[in-house]
Amino acid sequence: MHLDSARPLIGVTCCIRESNFAKWTMDAAILPSTYTSAIERAGGIPILIPPSSFSTSILDKISGIVIAGGPDIDPSEYDEEPYSSTASYYPEQDSSERALIEEALDRDMPMLCVCRGMQLLSIIHGGRLHQHLDNTPGFEGHGSYDGQSSEHAVTTNDGSKISSLMGSQIIVNSTHHQGVSNAGSLMVTAHANHDGLIEAVERPDLKFCIGVQWHPERIGGNHDILYSELVKSARS
Repeated sequence: MHLDSARPLIGVTCCIRESNFAKWTMDAAILPSTYTSAIERAGGIPILIPPSSFSTSILDKISGIVIAGGPDIDPSEYDEEPYSSTASYYPEQDSSERALIEEALDRDMPMLCVCRGMQLLSIIHGGRLHQHLDNTPGFEGHGSYDGQSSEHAVTTNDGSKISSLMGSQIIVNSTHHQGVSNAGSLMVTAHANHDGLIEAVERPDLKFCIGVQWHPERIGGNHDILYSELVKSARS
């Protein structure tokens, strides 16, 4: 099989959820197409990575990876109890994506972590989460969630990778009810202007490792540079 070396394979994690196909209802590996479209616009070829005990084997075949957004992370991952008895968690997805992130870090594989992905990246580096922002003093009403979206401004840190790519002020979308309270050993590189919530993190010692709380693939425009830089790093 011939692959275009100018278009590297970029893995992107996805969920397993019950879905409808014609008259059939069954579990399916699903992901919003905004991710695959953003990777293609950036010059990569997207490859979906569903939760699996063998997920890390795909890293031998790809040149970069996106850890996508998704459901809440089981709080046992950072030694807490669930904030609500009605919260739903997906331990297989947590363990699969944790393994992917840890192995990608070891390989210095270019990686972009989005929303839940940034939260899991932070946990792996010793961080913790606010489990429900509306119940967290200082962050009530941070932004929209539960199927809704809002916008707010963030300020990036001088000298950071994301500041060099996107400037000091960015308008982002907000579609989450959890947030990073402590990024562990990661470098925090952006905060929300209105309440100071951590909005971006990175590993400056690696080729390309950035996490963002927002969804750049849903915005496009100048936010596409995060995917373009991921693909550029994957080529090198």
